[in-house]
Amino acid sequence: MIDPAVLRQIIESLDPAGPPRALFVRRAPGGISGAAEPRAGAAGGRLGVLSASFDPLTAAHARLVALARERCGLDEVMLLLTRVNVDKSTGIDDLVLRVEMLLTYAERRTECSVALCSHGRFVDKAAALRPCYPAQTARWFVMGYDTLVRLFDPRYYADRDADLGRLFATSRVLAANRGSPGEAEVRALLSRPENRAFADGVDYVPLDAWHARISATEVRWRVARGESIADLVPEEIAVFIEARGLYRGEQE
Repeated sequence: MIDPAVLRQIIESLDPAGPPRALFVRRAPGGISGAAEPRAGAAGGRLGVLSASFDPLTAAHARLVALARERCGLDEVMLLLTRVNVDKSTGIDDLVLRVEMLLTYAERRTECSVALCSHGRFVDKAAALRPCYPAQTARWFVMGYDTLVRLFDPRYYADRDADLGRLFATSRVLAANRGSPGEAEVRALLSRPENRAFADGVDYVPLDAWHARISATEVRWRVARGESIADLVPEEIAVFIEARGLYRGEQE
């Protein structure tokens, strides 16, 4: 595990006001970024990026990663935290804890990288990750329906179509249902006139009803009430939350 003081320095070095920048805190030893030899197959390999607040990482995140690996034949999955989010403010101490949580999860998964990014928008994440991998790397941003809605929301852009054009020129999106919205809602969103030009860049993968309903909010609620979260998070995450005393007594 990386010293928390070092993690803090890494986080503080990422400037949201500067050019987009990404830094690894773990390179997947069995993935593209950590491979000692060039990968067979596609010249640059296949990368899936799951960017979330991970407060905490849930069983839904883990299931979505597994589906993405199967659907896209991924060589590596990156768990990505950002210094700033488009909607939420996260303190550095909270980010340090979440990085440690992700490292705990990734430790036994050779295909899993953990990284930090200075910026919150996906077009900026794509720019930040570009120098980190071979130019030929095929890249999917993996996300739930709620994040897909934000991706197309014009309030996050000065020139939405230009920024989305840059994003989809180098990346694809793999979207999953979240809660009650399913494939029909995804297709409806993509069929809107303002989104049709980008629809071919979005693939859909269905989450089963159980995983689709899991939320980080419910995890925090249960911990605050002293209830079990064994069915909502991977085992390592449950142990981490208990050991660190996270979310106890919180009120949502």
